[in-house]
Amino acid sequence: MSLKHPVVAITGSSGAGTTSVTRTFQEIFRREGINAAIVEGDSFHRYDRDEMKLAMAEAEQNRNLHFSHFGPEANLLAELENLFRDYGRSGVGLVRRYLHDEFEAKPYGQEPGTFTSWEELTPGSDLLFYEGLHGAAVNEEVDVARYADLLVGVVPIINLEWIQKVIRDKTERGYSSEAVIDTILRRMPDYVKYICPQFSRTYVNFQRVPTVDTSNPFIARTIPTADESFVVIRFADPKVIDFPYLLSMLHDSFMSRPNCIVVPGGKMELAMQLIFTPLILRLMDKRPKRRA
Repeated sequence: MSLKHPVVAITGSSGAGTTSVTRTFQEIFRREGINAAIVEGDSFHRYDRDEMKLAMAEAEQNRNLHFSHFGPEANLLAELENLFRDYGRSGVGLVRRYLHDEFEAKPYGQEPGTFTSWEELTPGSDLLFYEGLHGAAVNEEVDVARYADLLVGVVPIINLEWIQKVIRDKTERGYSSEAVIDTILRRMPDYVKYICPQFSRTYVNFQRVPTVDTSNPFIARTIPTADESFVVIRFADPKVIDFPYLLSMLHDSFMSRPNCIVVPGGKMELAMQLIFTPLILRLMDKRPKRRA
């Protein structure tokens, strides 16, 4: 952890909604004049798109039917740990970009599904912001979580997460229902072993819970809307949270436990603004140059 060069990490699985949370943080950074170095977790995958297909085929031949991006073998967790550590010490570190589509790839003259070259972050940013699968990863070889100053988990209940993934992958990526289900089943052991434990290391978790029937997520035609949901927000250290203030600002909210507040789904973005703005400003105020 670093007072001079803070690291903020958003962690959650594919389809969990981490991208929406990132947009809220970007709005906070813009409004407060904070220059954040944004890093996508996909850039720390070990294989590009074609290489991943070959690696999965090879894993299947070796009877490893659970090889996925959720596990450490398909990621560069040591490099991610180095980035968090180096940024905390010096405000720089090695990064690259994963180019998801033609729009992102065209400026680099590369094919979609490939990585750019590794390069050092531009010096002078106020904080590092990471969004991806492994922001709080810990195993026998690495401890990414210990270098983060603020860890946030985004965790819809599992049926909702599956609905979001099935509909996204079918509509945006053209996958069949069977292919998406196969992916979910392949990832499940690593989801249990490597993704879930991260949410016990986070400072705050956001878990969206729908209020409509999601009993069979694989036949759902629409994703439950924000207004058809509640969001359970859990804090690891509730002593520093002003719950009376949050309850007064977030109408129809209530406390379910001493460290949990439940808010209507439509107020999730407002809740994030109210919670994270003072936390981010607190990190900024601790930096030596802000004291001058």
